[in-house]
Amino acid sequence: MLERKKNEEYRSREYLTIEEVKVLIEAAGNRGRHKQRDYCLLLLMFRHGLRAGEACRLKWDAIMFSRRIIYINRLKGSMSGNHPLQSDEISALELLRERYKEQGSYYVFVNERGKSLTVAAIQKIISRAGDAANLPIKVHPHMMRHSCGYYLADQQRPTRDIQAYLGHTNIQHTVRYTAQNPKRFESFDWDW
Repeated sequence: MLERKKNEEYRSREYLTIEEVKVLIEAAGNRGRHKQRDYCLLLLMFRHGLRAGEACRLKWDAIMFSRRIIYINRLKGSMSGNHPLQSDEISALELLRERYKEQGSYYVFVNERGKSLTVAAIQKIISRAGDAANLPIKVHPHMMRHSCGYYLADQQRPTRDIQAYLGHTNIQHTVRYTAQNPKRFESFDWDW
């Protein structure tokens, strides 16, 4: 039986740059029969640091369109909470709701039978979008969450804010994003 190697054997990093995220989301929105769903899925996974299981379980009643808020129900003992929705997210969600309304599902991200997507389905969607985007790195769903954390750290957001946004109960899980941020070294003087 073949044994799976550790992630570092396959790739040097477990996140995407913001440029790679944009290309990946665009590629998801340009391929397959469910372009709108896949675009919206990847956009929300990145913007809200969603795990694949959290995206699978996302229901329409968690989206408060009039208030421009989404309730993120976290898994793995993480803290759930409200996040603001950006205009492009609202637009993508409204288009998605219109497209799939006849299925009458409680879930936001559904398959052709109106059932919620599975983690395996999300893995396939992201892998195929990564192939279509010709990214220099093999992608998987949890990279969207890590990419969110690193993007927030790149913006010099306080570690406690990133912790709350991602729902981490232990700040040690958040420190990885700020500790590896190269911007904190930009003021080093190398002129001799």
